[in-house]
Amino acid sequence: MVLPTDHSSFANFREAKVTHSDLDLKVDFEGKSVSGSVRSQVTFLQPGSGPSVVDFDTQGLAIHRVFLADSGAGSPLSYHLHNAHKVLGSKLSVEVPRGTGQTAEIGIEFTTGPNSSALQFLEPEQTAGGKQPYLFTQCQAIHARSFLPCQDTPAVKFTYTARVTVPSGLTALMSALPAEEAPSSNGEAGTRTFAFKQPIPIPSYLLALAVGDLESRQLGPRSKVWSEPSMVEAGLYEFQDTEAFLAAGESLAGPYRWGTYDLLLLPPSFCYGGMENPQLTFVTPTLLAGDRSLANVVAHEIAHSWTGNLVTNASWQDFFLNEGMTVYLERRILGKLYGESTYQFHAATGYMSLQETVESLGQDHPFTALVPDLSGGIDPDEAFSKVPYEKGAYLMHYLQELVGGVDSFIPFLKAYLAHFALGSVTTADFKQFFLDFFARQADPQIDAALKQIDWQTWLHAPGMPPPVNTYDTSLADQAFALAKAWHLADVMGIGGNAPESASSTDLQGWSSAQVVAFLDKFAQLRGMQAPHPRVTRQMNELYGFDASKNAEIRASWYKLCITAGDEAVFGGVAQFLREQGRMKYLRPLYRALFRSKGGKQLALETFRDARSGYHPIAAKMVAADLQVS
Repeated sequence: MVLPTDHSSFANFREAKVTHSDLDLKVDFEGKSVSGSVRSQVTFLQPGSGPSVVDFDTQGLAIHRVFLADSGAGSPLSYHLHNAHKVLGSKLSVEVPRGTGQTAEIGIEFTTGPNSSALQFLEPEQTAGGKQPYLFTQCQAIHARSFLPCQDTPAVKFTYTARVTVPSGLTALMSALPAEEAPSSNGEAGTRTFAFKQPIPIPSYLLALAVGDLESRQLGPRSKVWSEPSMVEAGLYEFQDTEAFLAAGESLAGPYRWGTYDLLLLPPSFCYGGMENPQLTFVTPTLLAGDRSLANVVAHEIAHSWTGNLVTNASWQDFFLNEGMTVYLERRILGKLYGESTYQFHAATGYMSLQETVESLGQDHPFTALVPDLSGGIDPDEAFSKVPYEKGAYLMHYLQELVGGVDSFIPFLKAYLAHFALGSVTTADFKQFFLDFFARQADPQIDAALKQIDWQTWLHAPGMPPPVNTYDTSLADQAFALAKAWHLADVMGIGGNAPESASSTDLQGWSSAQVVAFLDKFAQLRGMQAPHPRVTRQMNELYGFDASKNAEIRASWYKLCITAGDEAVFGGVAQFLREQGRMKYLRPLYRALFRSKGGKQLALETFRDARSGYHPIAAKMVAADLQVS
């Protein structure tokens, strides 16, 4: 394996690496903080007998005590908390006497800061139940360091145990297996302490904690859905395909090694569609469409059980190894369950999303490269877009076709996951394993095909991918044809700018994904020339988009209308932006409003009013989009 370099971490993991951590945490809702200790078992990788320094990542943490956990209260250790970097936080350097041997257990007592980017505390009125507070974490990409001192890089994977003390009446969950509830660690009245164990090594970004008024329902033999009591039944209905997704994933990627797979349906302020925390995937309530039409997000998070959680990108520059491979595997899961045409449909519409993203960022923007350069203290959140997802999946499909199709590629995928299981890999590792695997096939045709791959352009050049994949668009043809009809009618002014054949039955029997494909294709066909608002009003009269409760449809519809200058939707847009905090919807809609002739002030006023309810990560990114502090 190629030794990784992580520009986003201060940890000296090449010299000393954390292999296990024991956490003892207390959640303080009144003070909106988490305090306690972490005891990290460190293995020294360099020879020597003198003192060694172990570097941890921190951000905004108060460090109370650092000690060698040798016995009792432990022996004090010398440490230095360096000046803070505006993005990466502060390096915590701990000096350890090497008389302890090749391993040591370092204890750190700490309290999180008031602006921890990993934590979101919700007041009771911000929850569905309205009676109890709520806390959840979001550590990807480099926010675990604002939760606890750690080596906050995906190159380091560790097992952990945890004790979490919370107010009585609340339930704590973590990205780990629950153990029996333990007695309160300090005997404090009115508290409960929960115990957890994660026996499989994970990177710090997969450390997750949630505390709230939570109940569960059994989804399948190895999975539950958790949520507040008023939402848990809706989650039980919506996510019924979970076990089928798991079984399909195993057939494509190998055994599921994590034992259980639970879902936590979070409050609306959660900033992502899902987060693949092991054994406790976080999902947004925007998936509650009422018809299971948005459950493919669960297929994506389940795919991460292999591509990301089991085999992890070694740095955030290699992020496509997580997300691009996961999108590919997600679509293969859907294809296995619903037919190859479903895989092809999602791949084709994904390519449209990639085109839109690259056009929005700019063909020469460095973040459109599959492996972006994050040196110089660049925030990985700034590089987050659909590029690693869709350009990465596009590369996987290209390689699949190059080596003879899916029947040749899936054995490679299984071998790759088995070979690198429990480890972290670089792009160079992936490339070399791919070439070596197919070289062993001794197939002259494949050998010749492999020599065609322009790895430099694929991995490091900005813009769209070099070749053009061919997809079966049979499931998309109706949507694309209707989009073209509306486009031509708008351009030519036929029938008052609506197609003469347009009917309220046009979308009958369509999935929500096909409806979104229609809206997005129409927007793509219009290009730089926005449609007239009377066109979107006529669409609404026929198809009733203003009244849609499906979050994906609403987001695409609102973006199209904003571009068209259709201010009739502005009230709905503002409501949508206030009622949920998913960045997939927030950022494109805020940007569209901000750029529109009549929407800039609405964007600023809505963000001002809704900002406090967003997750810190979402608030940071939208503030940058709107050029406000």
